[in-house]
Amino acid sequence: MSNHGWDRLIKHLDGTVKLDGEHLSVLNEKTLPEKMDALIHEAVFGEPETLAAARWLIWETAQTVGVRPASIHDLYIARGRGRIEKAFTGPAMNLRMLAYDSARAVFRAARTIDCGAFIFEIARSEMVYTDQRPAEYVSAVLAAALREGYRGPVFIQGDHFQAGAKKYAADPDAETQAIRDLIIEAVADGFFNIDIDTSTLVDISLPKLADQQKKNFELCAAFTRFIRDHEPAGVTISVGGEIGEVGHQNSTVADLDAFMTGYDAARGAKTGISKISIQTGTSHGGVVLPDGSLAQVAIDFDALRALGARAREAYGMGGAVQHGASTLPDTAFHRFVEADTCEVHLATAFQSLIMDHPTVPESLRLEMYDWLKKNAAEERKPKDSDAQFFYKARKKAVGPFKKRFWDLPKEARDEIGTDLERKFQYLFEQLGMARTTDIVNRFIKAPEIHKPRPAGGARKTKTENVDGLAD
Repeated sequence: MSNHGWDRLIKHLDGTVKLDGEHLSVLNEKTLPEKMDALIHEAVFGEPETLAAARWLIWETAQTVGVRPASIHDLYIARGRGRIEKAFTGPAMNLRMLAYDSARAVFRAARTIDCGAFIFEIARSEMVYTDQRPAEYVSAVLAAALREGYRGPVFIQGDHFQAGAKKYAADPDAETQAIRDLIIEAVADGFFNIDIDTSTLVDISLPKLADQQKKNFELCAAFTRFIRDHEPAGVTISVGGEIGEVGHQNSTVADLDAFMTGYDAARGAKTGISKISIQTGTSHGGVVLPDGSLAQVAIDFDALRALGARAREAYGMGGAVQHGASTLPDTAFHRFVEADTCEVHLATAFQSLIMDHPTVPESLRLEMYDWLKKNAAEERKPKDSDAQFFYKARKKAVGPFKKRFWDLPKEARDEIGTDLERKFQYLFEQLGMARTTDIVNRFIKAPEIHKPRPAGGARKTKTENVDGLAD
């Protein structure tokens, strides 16, 4: 790597950090926050060599001051064994847009109510259409923590590392290898929580539940073994399984038993999953009506309660996971705690808050919609109104317009951040997340992991077709 990029970044950090070969030391933690805005911009939009340097500097700085990617596995296993007295549901948040500003809002909300058990996540599909590979996403989250003065373990998760049903049917080896490659990339970059989703391979046409779940549990077990073989020293990655594809038939306790019986036999001596995702009546992004509003969703909270209890009592897991919940009315979220839900996944509401925010110029939204008409026309169903089409398809414009949103005036991004913070804090309170930091610290010890200084530019990753994959 040329010295020019390094020299410029180190000059920017002068007096705050000191670099001695590959060893970074922090000289002044108080000045760290003011350095992050420029550093993360280089880590996202810089030239390849500067980009790699900025990401390394963020990682090493975070490791040094105690902001470290961690696995939530031990916390969930403790919950499964009845060792956690407080009732709460962990939010897992997919930050599709303005990841740095959004993560800053998360950390501010968390610090306000002493919240520790929250997860940042991004799905296999989202990595492509939001143009955020694992290394960039981790950098944005860690830089946000440093910017807001947060200290402690940070949970970053690969959501829906999903086997595409059509791709798997056409070439199972290629689809399996694509997920293995993603696991290796994500773990190396700090994703120590991974949700494996092979529920797409469940075949409900078969008469026996064990046969319906067979491909699901066999492939989930194979990926679990693969993950265990690629864990960093001192880390037991939290692995999640899934028995019901979101948007399809609701899950039952019998489905869970059929999956777990086969899964436990197939995983051998390797440590198993810490949670199970189920289907309870939701769909990703919600059901959009012709006027662009969302239909009311009826979640089967009794199924959540029953499956979560079975997961804990019979299999020692943290419990059941609810997907596709961010479009629910705000007043419904306390019910997840009442149902003893382990984790709930949230995405679309945050994307909508940003896209529809009054500080975003209407001309930018119209430009995005024009882009969608030309580049996402295949997403439109014959009976879709414009409002339905734009609502469902606009996530595909996130990547192409990423820099335009990052380059919004500071005042606009600050207002968006304030509204996001208010949203996060409300959700955290509804999910019983206040005063969970001590619980996290009791069970989670994030190891200090240092990386070699990069010798070249950021690695290039191949772009894949993720059509049809869940997010």
